[in-house]
Amino acid sequence: MRTTSLVAFVMLSLATLSASAAGLGVGDPAPALGVSKWVKGERFDKIEPGQTYVVEFWATWCGPCRTSIPHLTELQKKYKGVKFIGVSVWEQDQSKVEPFVKEMGDKMDYSVAVDDVPAGGDGNDGKMAKAWMKAAEADGIPTAFIVKDQKVAWIGHPMQMDASLGQIVEGKYDIDAAASKYREDKALNGKLTALGPKLQPLFQGKKYKEIVAVLDEAIADEPKLEGKLFQTKFAMLMQAGDETAANAFASQYVEKATLDDAQALNGIAWTIVDPDSKKDAAKRDLKLAMKAATKANALLKGEDAAVLDTLALVCFECGEIEKAAELQEKAVKLMPSADEEVKGRLEKYKKALKDKSKN
Repeated sequence: MRTTSLVAFVMLSLATLSASAAGLGVGDPAPALGVSKWVKGERFDKIEPGQTYVVEFWATWCGPCRTSIPHLTELQKKYKGVKFIGVSVWEQDQSKVEPFVKEMGDKMDYSVAVDDVPAGGDGNDGKMAKAWMKAAEADGIPTAFIVKDQKVAWIGHPMQMDASLGQIVEGKYDIDAAASKYREDKALNGKLTALGPKLQPLFQGKKYKEIVAVLDEAIADEPKLEGKLFQTKFAMLMQAGDETAANAFASQYVEKATLDDAQALNGIAWTIVDPDSKKDAAKRDLKLAMKAATKANALLKGEDAAVLDTLALVCFECGEIEKAAELQEKAVKLMPSADEEVKGRLEKYKKALKDKSKN
């Protein structure tokens, strides 16, 4: 089964939204390093003044982490003056870390450490997990923190930090402006949290049109919420059976979408071509799916396995079999632990390509 559908994603987001204020944000002093041991690369005792660091959190069981690790290595090679530190967190079995790092080899070519977890504790109790991840309310990995001169300058997915890291290295990054935007986003997330009590019973009752009305009311009250809610509104319109309105609505965002919207674009494309969907195939807007998946792939520089998997399926549905096979092969290579469904699509495309060549 592919990753969660849009509606499942929305419900999960509602369940995990927290009204509490983050204890660590952009512009704040960076927490201390607290690792149990260094597995690879240079060792660091503390965050030094005048230095730039990328502190990235990952785990051996995390599929997306495998995708981002080679990208971090590329950035380390590009920015030799920046100290890259990969910290393994949330591990239930820390003995798997060293074999994993050894298996990755040159693909993981920067400093790697293991979180300091107290005796009898689980992976969530680690010093780094609590001081960095929990404090920043970062509930997913991989997550990266860029630290400049002992201050947190950026927080987010490591596949999305290239531009900010480049600006920081070049001395063109405005950390005060970044901190202001971060606080604004937190305030908007607080307003999203407030929607939870209104939306939860509607989700449970599958009252999708009423959900759209609540979302429209929230956006009218705070227009800045539109960008954060468009994926949810798209999902609800689809669930309500109004695919024409859903596709027209989503089309507004494809052209102006930014890097932050890449996964949302991927979700829209997948929803349209999802092979498990029971919707009428003739009503699918494949042009929209192609635009969304292509842009998501471009924003992530063709290095996200899930996005490649989606784009390959869109290409296949559009009759571009050769391109579908090429993209899917790359997706499988970027996903060493690819499930049978992903591998099965590659075999399907190869067989279709072979059959096509016979005709």
